[in-house]
Amino acid sequence: MTTHGTARPSHTTPEGLLWEPSERWVRGRTGEVTVVDSRRPLLVWEPGVPVPLYAFPRADVREDLLRPAKNPPTGTHTGSTLFYDLLLDGELLENAAWTFPSEDLAGHVAFEWFRRTGRGLDHWYEEEEEIFVHPRDPHRRADAIPSSRHVVVEIGGRVVADTRRPVLLFETGLPTRYYLPPEDVRLDLFQPTDHRTGCPYKGTARYWSWRAAHGAADVPPDIAWSYPEPLPAVAAIRGLLAFYNEAVDITVDGERLERPVTHFTRARS
Repeated sequence: MTTHGTARPSHTTPEGLLWEPSERWVRGRTGEVTVVDSRRPLLVWEPGVPVPLYAFPRADVREDLLRPAKNPPTGTHTGSTLFYDLLLDGELLENAAWTFPSEDLAGHVAFEWFRRTGRGLDHWYEEEEEIFVHPRDPHRRADAIPSSRHVVVEIGGRVVADTRRPVLLFETGLPTRYYLPPEDVRLDLFQPTDHRTGCPYKGTARYWSWRAAHGAADVPPDIAWSYPEPLPAVAAIRGLLAFYNEAVDITVDGERLERPVTHFTRARS
């Protein structure tokens, strides 16, 4: 089925998959070996999954490296019927690829991304830029805009940040994040952690946790984060700190914001 004039992908399969062609040149590698190299990938959205994945024409895939999976998983990937292990330099990467049964996607192979699922290909490129975790959604934006709003952050009634020079990050599907200069944050109340996460829109983040000695012991770990080297599109947040709106109290221009409920809420509670 094809629909027109919508902001979402234009093709829907009977299995509930949404897909659209992409004009980006995409390569996937493991180590120095290029496993897929395609100028005609498809972006595919699975039901209930907020981020897309790529499916590639078989002609663009190193099928000589694929073997039918010895231990195929169940209940993963919508309607998938055939999984593949990837054999590379004598090492078998289990369930690294699969196919969808949909007629629309016949002749295409999808791959796991190591930094998202812990298996699959570990380096991905769109054109000459390396991307991480999952493909970028062309229907999603992340805009970092400097502001003069007065932002105050509190934890357990204690002010931990107060600034009039934040950068507001507006990202589709998420609450506004307030990135604050470190000089305006009580960093002495926090301690850096080893936790790191990757984002295809912003880069790699580092984190801080609340020091329990300062009270409010129920504060979840890794409550604040920063992007030391953000991607160029959001360069304005470089080195600034943000807090999970879901777990702290944020007041903007004198108005206390409600704590939003997002897919981060469970992890922060």
